[in-house]
Amino acid sequence: MTVLDPKSFLTAIFNAAVAAADPERTIRDHLPARPKGRTIVIGAGKGSAQMAAAFEKAWDGPIEGLVVTRYGYGAKCERIEIIEAAHPVPDAAGLEASRRLLAKVQGLTADDLVVALISGGGSALLPSPAEGLTLADEIAVNEALLASGAPIAAMNTIRKHVSTIKGGRLAATAWPAKVVSLVVSDIPGDNPALVASGPTVPDRGSRQDALASIAAYGMKLPASVMAHINAPAADAPSPDDERFSRNEVHLIASAGVSLEAAAVEAKRQGIEAVILSDAIEGEAREVGGVHAAIAREVATRNRPFSKPVLILSGGETTVTLRAKGKGGRNSEFLLAFAIAVNGQEDIHALAADTDGIDGSENNAGAFADGSTVSRMRAAGVDAKAMLAGNNAWTAFNAVGDLFVPGPTGTNVNDLRAVLVR
Repeated sequence: MTVLDPKSFLTAIFNAAVAAADPERTIRDHLPARPKGRTIVIGAGKGSAQMAAAFEKAWDGPIEGLVVTRYGYGAKCERIEIIEAAHPVPDAAGLEASRRLLAKVQGLTADDLVVALISGGGSALLPSPAEGLTLADEIAVNEALLASGAPIAAMNTIRKHVSTIKGGRLAATAWPAKVVSLVVSDIPGDNPALVASGPTVPDRGSRQDALASIAAYGMKLPASVMAHINAPAADAPSPDDERFSRNEVHLIASAGVSLEAAAVEAKRQGIEAVILSDAIEGEAREVGGVHAAIAREVATRNRPFSKPVLILSGGETTVTLRAKGKGGRNSEFLLAFAIAVNGQEDIHALAADTDGIDGSENNAGAFADGSTVSRMRAAGVDAKAMLAGNNAWTAFNAVGDLFVPGPTGTNVNDLRAVLVR
């Protein structure tokens, strides 16, 4: 097999996946018709500033608008204002952004058009506590969710029941204007109502569903939050509400499309590719162990796939915090993977978040192979102890295997690529 350097090959796979979700390409194909009245662009998410810049370039007509993205993820726009706020834990800048977005869509008419540019990360960027709750309450909810190990769908069902902007409420505020939502999905299964907790897309997740998830994952939320979720005031708008009857929702990029592009790039370089799933969820370290078992089976028995092969998967794993180390779900996945393939030659892997950031550090993920654990040991790092302490970033940093592409301008969840040579 004439593969280039494994890291270079895996980086090219990542780049192909990200390019397939490039907003300049995807937004051009989903432009709504021009309205009689005003066109107002709103948005939230880690890819929403780049979406706004792409929309400005493609739109033939007057526009105004406001989009919120993560600090450092801005893009240059002429007519749409870009503001930045904190992610993954909300801050006061996000609170002000939510207030201004709600104000931006008030007082519109049926002749006006609202274009909503929504991508992953919008949940944290749009804190807007329900009456009787505070920003501190919403921060406490977010921190509990991030540490709980709950899947993203459960998290966002809870989030929308403590908010005045999520769960379709932003679109309801814009009524009677038509709202067209252009969504970049980072959600396993691609339900647009769950991306960024659906500020413009309602769903049928109920207060009872939220309470069931809080109980199932043992979350400890403030008493004020629990009292609110237990009251009818927390109910989110129904998808049957007439305020949503004219609206449109378009999924313009997703993990599935990006994985297909990654597979095409692998085949272009002479490596067959298989896609396990674009919707894998579960505890990151456990998913890492499963991927490692598949890779070992291919390496030693040439089944269920023939080598050489690139094994791809997408979705969003979770991390149940056991300690206060540095890391993220992709680096934790990979550390468990590295431990499980220790000593196995010709297995190389990259796991990375397609938005360019894994957790709270500046890396998207990391690289691992059969020599990772021994190289960590030589650097004075115990891989198993680091995994136990949720300290995967520190482990990979010690051997120079962090993957740092920088912000990508899109977000279609995680890409896991395992090369068996």
